[in-house]
Amino acid sequence: MDNAKRKANVALLSVISNTTLVLLKLAIGLFIGSVSVISEAIHSGVDLLAAIIAWIAVRTSGQPADKEHPFGHGKVENISGTVEAILIFFAAAWIIFEAVKKLLHPEPLGAVGWGVGVMLASALANMMVSHRLFKVGKETDSVALQADAWHLRTDVYTSAGVMGGLALMWLAEAVFKGVHFHWLDPVAAILVALLIIKAAYHLTMESARDLLDVSLPEDEENWIRDYIRSYSPSVRGFHHLRTRKAGSDRFIEFHMRVSSGMSVEESHQITEDMTCDIRNRYTGSTVTIHIEPCHGDCAPRCIENCLLDDGERSLVSRKA
Repeated sequence: MDNAKRKANVALLSVISNTTLVLLKLAIGLFIGSVSVISEAIHSGVDLLAAIIAWIAVRTSGQPADKEHPFGHGKVENISGTVEAILIFFAAAWIIFEAVKKLLHPEPLGAVGWGVGVMLASALANMMVSHRLFKVGKETDSVALQADAWHLRTDVYTSAGVMGGLALMWLAEAVFKGVHFHWLDPVAAILVALLIIKAAYHLTMESARDLLDVSLPEDEENWIRDYIRSYSPSVRGFHHLRTRKAGSDRFIEFHMRVSSGMSVEESHQITEDMTCDIRNRYTGSTVTIHIEPCHGDCAPRCIENCLLDDGERSLVSRKA
């Protein structure tokens, strides 16, 4: 199965899982009157919307480059991740608003055991689905799937928090007869919202950075530099290394200096071998290499990555 189909299938699994959880949490939350359970239903509703966006994004990003989009559709995934994160901020604000109202005007809850049960089921389901999303997202370098996975992993923690709050309230009211601990429910909801905001911030930073065409991570660029250097002495230096990323697609370009006497065929073979190796290392990369003759002049732009020592530079310069 190719990467595009794998990504679409696991994204669809997230849509189905979140739809089921939204309906269950909303029904139980309304039944027992728990704002924390209802807040979790809203959280799962946002997760559902995010999962739908991710599903559409991975299907779109998998389309090949065309006349209108010559560099492909990879940035759809970054846009998807950014939109998902913004949606979480709005959901968290709504949860806090409702929880504060409930804290100011607490109401007794009924059948708390149902709330504990649905939160446990939610945590287990989201743990399994998020694990699958993380696995496929990392293997295919999908920003959208990893953002969706973080949504669900956050839901695991918040579900566990709400479950703990309900269980604690249930136990406390059973031990201390006549004493009400209804405030624990909205407090748990506020803690849920704060966790959601924290996750949304990290998601925004991660998904939005590639929209600004920032360079590849330092470790990836260092690998590329070391790889080019491994071609010395056939390659005498390089400069103007530029990289960027769109979704799972990487764009790498640099100018490479070779002997002025090297044949076109030999220099072309070097660029073919380099392109193939870089693509094998970073799947989905577009590699552009510009060949230049080296005369030993060592212009300021290429001195930093010159692969000749002082004696070799002097010899090449005299020959030129």
